[in-house]
Amino acid sequence: TDEQLDLDDGRWEDIHVVTGALKLFFRELPEPLIPFSHFDKFIAAIKMQDPTRRGRCMRDLVFSLPPAHHDTMKVLFRHLCRVIEYKEENRMSVQSVAIVFGPTLLRPASEEGNMAMHMVFQNQVVEHILNQYSYIF
Repeated sequence: TDEQLDLDDGRWEDIHVVTGALKLFFRELPEPLIPFSHFDKFIAAIKMQDPTRRGRCMRDLVFSLPPAHHDTMKVLFRHLCRVIEYKEENRMSVQSVAIVFGPTLLRPASEEGNMAMHMVFQNQVVEHILNQYSYIF
């Protein structure tokens, strides 16, 4: 909405409120940041054994996203990389961020199938993009 937020308002001092709002925003999008049409492609890419091939495929998939998705992902992941830089203070390692954001940013169109297995790969995709941010973007 066009609502103006006053980030100096005391309710925004709790970082959990801000991060919860960010996660909620992405979770409630009609389609995830990584579109349903790309879910299986990203899962197949992260399963590749050859690291060079996996990295190239992941980069190509990110670039194949619709512009709004790609651009939003670039900004979000740049921010998440900055969060990870302070992992000693905030206890948010690459793995922690991937666990928090994996299922929110990348999910199948249908919840049928092995959700636990999907979650492992969802987290690995997010972790890979975070670790390879400068190469991918």
